[in-house]
Amino acid sequence: MNKHVRPFAVAAAGVALVGLSACGSGGSGSGATAQAPTTLASGAELEKFDTCAFFQSAELTSWGLPAQGKEFAPVSFEPGCRWQGEQMSLTFQKNVDETVASYEKGGNWERYDKKTVGGRSAAVASVPGGGSTGGCNVLVDSGGGVVIYGVSGRLAGSVDACGEAEKIVSQSASRLPE
Repeated sequence: MNKHVRPFAVAAAGVALVGLSACGSGGSGSGATAQAPTTLASGAELEKFDTCAFFQSAELTSWGLPAQGKEFAPVSFEPGCRWQGEQMSLTFQKNVDETVASYEKGGNWERYDKKTVGGRSAAVASVPGGGSTGGCNVLVDSGGGVVIYGVSGRLAGSVDACGEAEKIVSQSASRLPE
C-alpha cells in the first residue's frame, strides 16, 4: 500500500473505532483469553505478536472491560483485538511497516502530539471529529513497527479517552516487544 495512503487508512480506522464504540452489545466476544506474553519479541517478532493475548485479565477487568476480546482489523495491515465495556472500548492493533514518526507524515490528524508514554516513543493522536465523540489513539514504537492503543467512550463524553489510553499505555508498555 502506498505510504501516503496508509495514514488516511489509519484515520479511517480511527473513525471506524469511534463509530463502533457507539454501537455493539458491550458483551465479551469469543476471542483469545487475555494472558501475559511468555516471552518478549523483538524486531521482526512484532509480526508474530498476539495482540489479543497481550493484556492480563486483571488489567482488563480493572479498566471495566471483559477478559476476552474479539479480533479487530478494519484494515488488513493493522490486525488487532477489541474489548467493549459498558463505559469504554479498547482496541489494540499492530503495524509492522510503520512507526510513530512515519504516521505523523502525511497524516490527517486533528491532534498528533509526540511524547514519551510508559517509557516509549509515542504519539497521542485523534482524527478530525474524534475528539467530539470520545475517541483517542496512542501510537507506540514497538518491535520495529508500531502498536496502536485506541480508546473510545461508549457514550460521547463518558470517558476521557486520551487520559484512559495514556494510563493503559503507561501500565503495559514495558511488556511490549523492543
